[in-house]
Amino acid sequence: MIPKILNRKKVNPSTPIFTGKKILEKTSIQLFKYNDKELIEYKDFDLRDFSGFPEDDHYYWLNIHGIHEVDKIKQIGNALHIHELYIQDILDVYQRPKVQDYNDFWFFNLKSTLPSKDWSLEQEQLSFVLNKNVLISFQERQGDHFQHIRERLHKHLGIVRERGVDYLLFLLMEAIMDNYFQEVARMDAELDQIGRLDISKDPSPDIINTIEKFRNKIHLIRKNISPFRDFVARLEREKFKSILDKNIKYYYEIQDNYLSLSDNCERMEMKLESISNLFFSIQGHRMNQVMKTLTIVATIFIPLTFIAGIYGMNFSYMPELNLKWGYFGILGLMFFMTVGMLYYFIRKKYF
Repeated sequence: MIPKILNRKKVNPSTPIFTGKKILEKTSIQLFKYNDKELIEYKDFDLRDFSGFPEDDHYYWLNIHGIHEVDKIKQIGNALHIHELYIQDILDVYQRPKVQDYNDFWFFNLKSTLPSKDWSLEQEQLSFVLNKNVLISFQERQGDHFQHIRERLHKHLGIVRERGVDYLLFLLMEAIMDNYFQEVARMDAELDQIGRLDISKDPSPDIINTIEKFRNKIHLIRKNISPFRDFVARLEREKFKSILDKNIKYYYEIQDNYLSLSDNCERMEMKLESISNLFFSIQGHRMNQVMKTLTIVATIFIPLTFIAGIYGMNFSYMPELNLKWGYFGILGLMFFMTVGMLYYFIRKKYF
């Protein structure tokens, strides 16, 4: 699929552009207002009177499904004082995954995998804006990435309603990484099936195409998970008021997940390299066998061709032409030369 070109040559630079494909009929917005004692869910949050969230003893999770309605996304951004550049990043679904901080909030632009039946790695862009007590998530489509987190909030399971939106962001990021773990596990199982094939019997060129598709998917996964590593690395170096000290330790789990995914990708790349080397070794061996056979055949026919060439020169005085058994004698000579050379090659184990 060719991405839509983001035209920066706009008359009005404050007008953002949605670069993706309309997936949902309309943009739906859900709001979770919660703390340790209560939870209020607005399943169809109304933006008409929305002007931001108060800094009270509640935490706010605003979740948006469908980002094609630019006016709504822009209204949310203006109400929460999100810079227009980040609004454009949210709407540009071909944006490179990244993590940035801006004044008093963090911006995350991540990719999550979706189940697919073919070799293409289906992706969904997810954007997050983290403030002191507000977390906003933007999703292209309505999926079940975070359904288990919603159930935790409703049933007050675990510590999600006690720890605030920075801990909630950790859970959302962990859920995204879990999607990658599932995709990598599926790819690993398919790679094991390829590894169990007897390539020596049928070294089909289709195997190379499959290997290239695997490599492209692994490269894309590595690219998509790199912001998780960068974010945790910055947490180790800097201190951010949006993330409490007591919750930083949870983000180190994200780093461990990244390292595990990276190790799995590296292990699969080593398998692919091994299968690729085996394939080309077998192809090279088979080519050598063919060339050896052709060389033996050519070697046998060289003296035969030489003899046939001598007696095909049409000279008037060739003594053998007048012999009664000359023709059969030459054929016999050719036959014994052929048998003798074959015996020699067999003794030398050229076959």
